[in-house]
Amino acid sequence: METFLIVAGVFLLILVFMYNTLISKKNQVDTIFAGLDAVLKKRYDLLPNLIASVKEYMAHESITLEKITELRTKALMGELKNSERIALDKQLSSMLGNLMVAVENYPVLKANENFLHLQGSLNELEEQISAARRAYNQSVNDYNNAIEMFPTNMMANFMHLERKEIFSIPSRERQNVDVKNLFQK
Repeated sequence: METFLIVAGVFLLILVFMYNTLISKKNQVDTIFAGLDAVLKKRYDLLPNLIASVKEYMAHESITLEKITELRTKALMGELKNSERIALDKQLSSMLGNLMVAVENYPVLKANENFLHLQGSLNELEEQISAARRAYNQSVNDYNNAIEMFPTNMMANFMHLERKEIFSIPSRERQNVDVKNLFQK
């Protein structure tokens, strides 16, 4: 009887340890995503100022500016799932890249002090977003491993935990940049 109680106690401790480990990893993913979300919010707050300073110089680039504004508005409206926020961020990052390439055609804009300050702020935010994405992806990787590896996968199935999506960039953004084309008018 005593041996049974010891085995049952050890088994219970293992279950509690697995449960607590999974909850800890799930909460870590949520916490890091919240930090990433805060940096993305800073970006969304900066965009109207950047767009306003660029608008007067780039009348024919209005489609890009309108799309960025639309994406920003969508990001700030309503409750989006994490996967929807990730997809929205991918689109916005791509559009911002297009905007910065288009700015190369406007030397007066590039010399404008307000624009330079906003561009510097945006570059700093993009670096913070990149760091937050790396931390998020590492946390998601740890979480996904925990819910898929034996024996914690059995506890994860019991808890109905599901894989989380990592941030990734589209394949076209992984290609080398053709610098020659950036400087052609």
